[in-house]
Amino acid sequence: MFYYLNGEITLLEENLAVVDCNGVGYGCRTSGYTLSKLRVGQKAKLFTYCNIREDAFDIYGFSTKEELRCFEMLLGVTGVGPKAAQAILSAVSPDRFTLAVMTQDEKALTAAQGVGKKLAQRIILELKDKLGTVATEVGAADFVPVQPQGGSALALAQAALAELGYHQTEIAAALKGLAVEGMTTEQIVRQALRAMVMR
Repeated sequence: MFYYLNGEITLLEENLAVVDCNGVGYGCRTSGYTLSKLRVGQKAKLFTYCNIREDAFDIYGFSTKEELRCFEMLLGVTGVGPKAAQAILSAVSPDRFTLAVMTQDEKALTAAQGVGKKLAQRIILELKDKLGTVATEVGAADFVPVQPQGGSALALAQAALAELGYHQTEIAAALKGLAVEGMTTEQIVRQALRAMVMR
């Protein structure tokens, strides 16, 4: 089992990236999100998922552990295979995917090729509880206090950031000083991610 591949990107095609690791080129099926971050001739690390069948050995590669985690969660949904999961993560970024599930935004998911309304509803139904447990485990007292009217959006944003792999202290620091009143969950997440990048 490969955990990640680290090497020079030698070829980029639609949904495919080839990574040269010590003279061996590994073809990784990947998402549009990851492809947008890769450049031929530059080194990159792709976190991998191996899909092994009788007639195939496919490697899926992702630029972040967060995107790989989203991919694996999607594979756990009834009726979602690697191609559908890849299509969804080509249509939305990992943070947008998490928000789409938590806010039950079917349109964000149906933007992916081959994903209809019924499948989008099933994804939300089967994953919202998994993502929702993060919201209950993350206590509001651990974060920046806000006015009640902004609480639900803030709680969802905190849970989304935690699901993306950020530690509670990182989230608290990113949200500190943000005027979240009146902001949507997605806006709060984007502002928090921007604050983390600036640090």
